[in-house]
Amino acid sequence: MPKAVWNDLVIADSDDTVVVEGNHYFPRAALRDDVLRASTTHTFCPWKGTASYYSLEHDGRSSADAVWYYPDPLPEAEMVRDRVAFWKDVSVVD
Repeated sequence: MPKAVWNDLVIADSDDTVVVEGNHYFPRAALRDDVLRASTTHTFCPWKGTASYYSLEHDGRSSADAVWYYPDPLPEAEMVRDRVAFWKDVSVVD
């Protein structure tokens, strides 16, 4: 089962991930809420739409904008609705 690991802490796990452009998109419900902090960062992907971000915080450590999601994906990217993906210092392992 794929797991998202940050600083040796499993922050998401699910056997229901969708892989898009090499990134595992986990169901939003699989992500731990207690490590999330809202972010004001947004980026735009021409085929997925506008991405929003969360930062991670736990035990005195933080990682800005390490989680992204598409709250209202474009029709071609509907498969990532209600899902999150990771980058920076988050590793996805099986």
